[in-house]
Amino acid sequence: MAVENNKGLLSLNIKGKSALYVSYMPFIQNGGIFIPSKKTNTYNLGDDIFVLLTIDDNKEKIPVAGKIAWITPKGAHGNKTEGIGIQFSQLDKGATKVKIEKMLAGALTSERPSHTL
Repeated sequence: MAVENNKGLLSLNIKGKSALYVSYMPFIQNGGIFIPSKKTNTYNLGDDIFVLLTIDDNKEKIPVAGKIAWITPKGAHGNKTEGIGIQFSQLDKGATKVKIEKMLAGALTSERPSHTL
C-alpha cells in the first residue's frame, strides 16, 4: 500500500510476486506501476511524481521518477481499485522495468486481471 508523504512523493511496499503482477503496467512505454490511493482527486494526468518502491520487504528502496499516466477514480467500473498509474521516466533508461520483469519472469504472459487491465 502507498504512503503518501505529499502530492509528488510516495512510498510503496509491494509484498509478493502476485501483488507485483497486479500492480505492474507493462503496456506503458518504459513500464509503469499502479499505486492504490484514496487521493486520486489530487492528481492529474502528466503530474511529475517520485516513488520509493520496496518489493518483498527488501532493504533496497528503488527510487522511481515518473509521471501520472493512469487514474482509476473511486467507484470505477468493475470495482477496480482506486489509484494512480506511474509511467517510469525515460531517465531511468529501463532499469526499473527490467528489474520488475526479471522478478515476474514467466508471469507476464498470464491472463490474470490486474489493477488496470
